[in-house]
Amino acid sequence: MQELDFERCYRAVDSRDQRFDGCFYTGVTSTGIYCRPSCPAVTPRRRNVRFFPSAAAAQGAGLRACRRCRPDAAPGSPQWDARADVVGRAVRLIADGVVDRAGVPGLASRLGYTERHLHRMLRAELGAGPLALARAQRAQTARILITTTGLGMAEAAFAAGFGSVRQFNDTIRAVYGLAPSQLRADGGTGTPGTGTPGTRAPGIGTPGTGGITLRLAYRPPLHAESLLDFLAVRALPGLEEVRDGTYRRGLRLPHGAAEVALTPADGHVLATLRLADLRDLAPAVARCRRLLDLDADPVAADATLAADPALAASVAAEPGVRLPRAVDGFEILLRALVTQQISLPAARTTLTRLLTAVPAAGPPTFPTTEAGPPTFPTTEAGPPVFPTAEQVAALPDAAFGMPVRRRETIRAAARAVAAGELDLDPGGDRAETLRRLSELPGIGPWTAGYVAMRALGDPDVFLPTDLGVRRGAAALGLPDDPKTLDAYAERWRPWRSYAVIRLWRAA
Repeated sequence: MQELDFERCYRAVDSRDQRFDGCFYTGVTSTGIYCRPSCPAVTPRRRNVRFFPSAAAAQGAGLRACRRCRPDAAPGSPQWDARADVVGRAVRLIADGVVDRAGVPGLASRLGYTERHLHRMLRAELGAGPLALARAQRAQTARILITTTGLGMAEAAFAAGFGSVRQFNDTIRAVYGLAPSQLRADGGTGTPGTGTPGTRAPGIGTPGTGGITLRLAYRPPLHAESLLDFLAVRALPGLEEVRDGTYRRGLRLPHGAAEVALTPADGHVLATLRLADLRDLAPAVARCRRLLDLDADPVAADATLAADPALAASVAAEPGVRLPRAVDGFEILLRALVTQQISLPAARTTLTRLLTAVPAAGPPTFPTTEAGPPTFPTTEAGPPVFPTAEQVAALPDAAFGMPVRRRETIRAAARAVAAGELDLDPGGDRAETLRRLSELPGIGPWTAGYVAMRALGDPDVFLPTDLGVRRGAAALGLPDDPKTLDAYAERWRPWRSYAVIRLWRAA
């Protein structure tokens, strides 16, 4: 298991530093519980403390989750969110529910390693194997369903991914120290990490309900305005919108379509999810977190960028600017290909034409709400979702409305994704994906870099030829020549993707 620096971890616990929530977990042997570093409880004595790199490792040591600080609801570790190695990819795929859907053999196959070697790597870094990590996630999903919905316990068990009610009961008791029924009685008190205090939505997923409402934690600061501005200017009518401080869109998930409304608030993002299948709760949460970059370490990125006088004022005025990512890698690739050499408004028009050419995309469905969490109407066609690679590859020429060469590039890319030759999922191999992208005709460094930044979540991508980046650089008094600007940006490593977002805002 990964060795953690005891003194550094203990200082973080003693100061209740929220920046370390999710980076490690504090086990208290005298009480048999584990906490997040920022837990408000009295700091335990050194001799009673052990530190763990994951909640699953703490659970494996026989500790239960603190009901006061809800360590399972902490934001994820930024290193697993950003790392491009096998362990980082595995963690992201587990969060997306791959183990629940395909088992450990499916996870190992996706990563190209044997099950034994994958288990060994995860144990070395996280103190737990893939099954234990997936079990910890199932427990968290079950807690959300128990405390925020009116589902029966058997329904909650199978929706969370458990194979039996007995397994569900045993896991909840082991992780939380309570029976599921006791956890439900305890969950309506407004304890941090639960859903909206005191609210449950019976019959989740049925017509006329508001769905599941929960809080997505993040490490402060979060500059919500920059996130919403970025998404608003790129929003496609009928698929997504930003209104009254809330971002709404349709999602395509492993077991069906879903609708989500995300509202940034103080200390969390309020998420209202309406799912066609409750088994999609964990992947829906993972994709929403990824879209808004909620597992990032903004303090680390801002510290590096603020060291440059050209960006210092931007960081001081807007701390916590995030890197908007993706809920669907193919969607980002298609957006990048369409946006090449045209303006954002023109790209939106072209993409909207593509969406309407696919019947499943559907009409706009987001209503205006007077107060309270957003509600979603039900239609026979379901919520609007972005077309699949197979659907785009099959579209007729008239649906594209663009030059022949670009149309054929889009078709070639869609076929590669549909055939599994191009992996744009969060667990994809970044280097291999970029190599295969560059082999497709019509895809250059800008497109590959944009996809790496948003679809693959690479925090250290720079786009020196991008017109918006060059304009932003000129506005800040930096060189706007691509070659010179690229060399200058070396000082922003390993956070050049965040510098790109700030340059776009400066433009």
